[in-house]
Amino acid sequence: MDTDHNAPPLNPLPWIVWVLALPLIAMEIVLSLAGAGVVGGAQGVGWRIQAVERFGLFPELLKHQWETGGYPLEELPRLVSYVAVHGNFTHALFAIVMLLALGKMVGEVFRWWGVLVVFLGSAAVGGAAYGLLIPGLRTQLIGAYPGVYGLIGAFTFLIWTKLALVGANRLRAFTLIGMLLVIQLVFGLLFGGNWDWVAEVTGFATGFLLSFVVSPGGFQRAVALIRHR
Repeated sequence: MDTDHNAPPLNPLPWIVWVLALPLIAMEIVLSLAGAGVVGGAQGVGWRIQAVERFGLFPELLKHQWETGGYPLEELPRLVSYVAVHGNFTHALFAIVMLLALGKMVGEVFRWWGVLVVFLGSAAVGGAAYGLLIPGLRTQLIGAYPGVYGLIGAFTFLIWTKLALVGANRLRAFTLIGMLLVIQLVFGLLFGGNWDWVAEVTGFATGFLLSFVVSPGGFQRAVALIRHR
């Protein structure tokens, strides 16, 4: 068997994936070290709480902005900034691993700006759904999962179009999201659930729909498939 000794030890990732992932990685390293007392001294223990307060998405604040036409405008970035902060190291680890894996698969097909639009667009729409659609909700939204679910939606779109081209059952494309929702349901029943799934499912739907526009030839391909039917 021939071996390419010049091959990189790890499959290279599209640069846009690193642009999205590195701020999350840097944030979690700092907050984990601070929580362990390695940096920040006595104040470092509270840095995660301060980060949540600074970057998290708070439903009451978002509802207030909806009622006032977006004001205060300086708080609007929370619709995407919340993805940078996680509840703990494990919460961040799974999000980052999923971002790298799905970002690689989607980024090898989509242009860099398409990956960016899917991730941030899904995070923003998912965050808006979380903050505006659930009455009486006060728990803040943090974590990159709505954006990651948007990438799952984009990945599902790629599978969906491939299955359609070969005449296979297109519902098979939704196997991954179906499995994830079942897992979430089981964990929710066992350990108690929260409303984060609203942002995640909305993020998935947003990523899937955005792919019709931002994927290479996506819109034309979708129109062709509809006409073929």
